[in-house]
Amino acid sequence: MTSSPTLALPGGTIPMLGLGTWQSTGDEAVRAVSGALELGYRHLDTATGYGNEGQVGRALSLVDIDRDDVFLTTKLPPEHAGRERRTILESLAALGTDHVDLWLIHWPPGGKAAPEVWQELRRARDEGLTRSIGVSNYSIPQIDQLIEATGEAPAVNQIPYSPADHDPELLDAHRERGIAVEGYSPLKRTDLASEAITKAAAVHDATPAQVVLAWHLAHDVVVIPKTTHLARLEENLAALDLQLTAEEVAAIDALGW
Repeated sequence: MTSSPTLALPGGTIPMLGLGTWQSTGDEAVRAVSGALELGYRHLDTATGYGNEGQVGRALSLVDIDRDDVFLTTKLPPEHAGRERRTILESLAALGTDHVDLWLIHWPPGGKAAPEVWQELRRARDEGLTRSIGVSNYSIPQIDQLIEATGEAPAVNQIPYSPADHDPELLDAHRERGIAVEGYSPLKRTDLASEAITKAAAVHDATPAQVVLAWHLAHDVVVIPKTTHLARLEENLAALDLQLTAEEVAAIDALGW
């Protein structure tokens, strides 16, 4: 199995293929996360709002892997604006770690950029509670407000991304600002029966889901598909071995036009 490619962030490197844990709860979440780690996943994405940080932390404790070898993300709920430090400390306690690798503002608080909240994430980073900081579901104008207010761009913007969402100008806008794009709901938002996807899958003896994940990686978009099923965990991880041609990537790009 090919190890995940990585992107450099200000506080380290992020594996480009990770496991999303939205809607994963209870023992099922523990089994999924521990199973993923045993298969070779080294990037886990959770959030305070998911209500499963404790399960993710328990899974981490069950697997004999050095904490520093796992890239761990959690997120600040927008309604926790004003109690940022308390929230990150509660997250760390639930996760059983003294730091996360990436802490994101989950949504713009009240629909606003909220530079004051961004400033609190910067303080948490400077205190060593998180190695990198970023945002989720932010627009480019909102990101520019954060940069203007503090002089610092988010390391990551986690947004919905799939072939149907493909927007080269949006990707370029992030890269011009030094921001990594991380895509969530990559499969849920995709018509896996699209001809461009099924054709590439047939050529490479791959599944349509693997083609979609490989397409994200071809665009340097970090991708975090969610599943609790072992077979799907294995299938998604195997996308790392799939190299699409430039023509196949372009055909899939066209699904978003």
